[in-house]
Amino acid sequence: MTGSDPTAHDGAVQDLHTVDLTTIDLTTRGATVTLEAPPPRILLSPPVVGPMERAYVLDALDSGWVAPAGPHLDAFERELAAAAGTSHAVALSSGTAALQLALALSGVVPGDEVIVPTLTFIGSAAPVVHLGATPVFMDVDPMSWTLDPDLLEHDLEQRAAKGRLPRAVVVVDLYGQTADYDAITSICSRHGVRVVEDAAEALGATNRGRLAGSLAPLAAFSFNGNKTITTSGGGALLTDDPELARRALELGTPSRLPVAHYEHATVGMNYRLSNVLAALGRAQLTSLPARLEHRRWLHQSYRARLDGVPGLAFMPEAAWGRSSRWLTVITIDATRFGATREDVRLHLQRERIETRPVFKPLHRQPAFRPAVAVGGRVADHLFGTGLCLPSGFELGAAELDRVVTAIMSVPRH
Repeated sequence: MTGSDPTAHDGAVQDLHTVDLTTIDLTTRGATVTLEAPPPRILLSPPVVGPMERAYVLDALDSGWVAPAGPHLDAFERELAAAAGTSHAVALSSGTAALQLALALSGVVPGDEVIVPTLTFIGSAAPVVHLGATPVFMDVDPMSWTLDPDLLEHDLEQRAAKGRLPRAVVVVDLYGQTADYDAITSICSRHGVRVVEDAAEALGATNRGRLAGSLAPLAAFSFNGNKTITTSGGGALLTDDPELARRALELGTPSRLPVAHYEHATVGMNYRLSNVLAALGRAQLTSLPARLEHRRWLHQSYRARLDGVPGLAFMPEAAWGRSSRWLTVITIDATRFGATREDVRLHLQRERIETRPVFKPLHRQPAFRPAVAVGGRVADHLFGTGLCLPSGFELGAAELDRVVTAIMSVPRH
């Protein structure tokens, strides 16, 4: 999901200098009262930077390249393309910007319709609206939580019979899990409908041996503060097509022609990432394998502690791929567990542990009323029962133990 859900801690970096106060002594009228300090907050997915990031960013600053051009920007695009298994990457100011460029390059114009899964962040659909098109929200498959291919096939057949096919389909790789691209691209190809991959949350995930970001002709990543790697804010468009990459670069800048004066034959969007933030991204990429390994370790550790608890279940991993486990997500059956998703969320909040409900379906969002929707019962159910657990890079065994203990200590009915 492009941009993903912005959080209050996205810009607050988990860093190396933390003051740990276990007690506070107060003296009043000769008596000393010792107050226990609250435990440190456990955040959902905070950004983490260290000496490597500082070195890269300082190098960018010292070089004088602080504009949206420079050696770190060029290198970041090469290294990102390699990490995603594609030929080209165009670094941009956000994942939402990348998705907007991808849709524009797919031919989306005012009056078109674009299918978007309803279980996703608003950034997956906002670019459709910005381009003057209409999002059509479609339900997800309960076994993967991504776009339902059977529902898509049935809907496109009905639309084809009426001569009202959508221009494109945005396929979202949710919480680090890729969709069934073999089925989806085959269905869309039969009807001449473009496919765009929203891989905002899935850097490092695989699908039948291919990497997220390489599963459609155009794909978008997000490097928001809560993602697996961050450029503070930022995103990228990925493609194997050199002409699409060239046009993306043209549209992503003010589209100035190479003459002495300011000459423009195209209205560009001016979405390029700065060289300084690209330097941060390069440093983060060096630790990508470790970050992915840690998130999968966290997921397995949660499962080892919570699998088998009546009423708790984990987001399934689809047979066709390997999730990056950007976030570990559970569902809570209130009847069997004895507490609702909201009971658990609020209890953990009181314990200073940040969690978040699964995305509210876009067809339920006031911003899109009246919404055009195809199905929605699966997404509605997941929103009512799903909870994202802390999954950050620096979350260790002790913090995980706090989360699990808090879940199991929720008052039950």
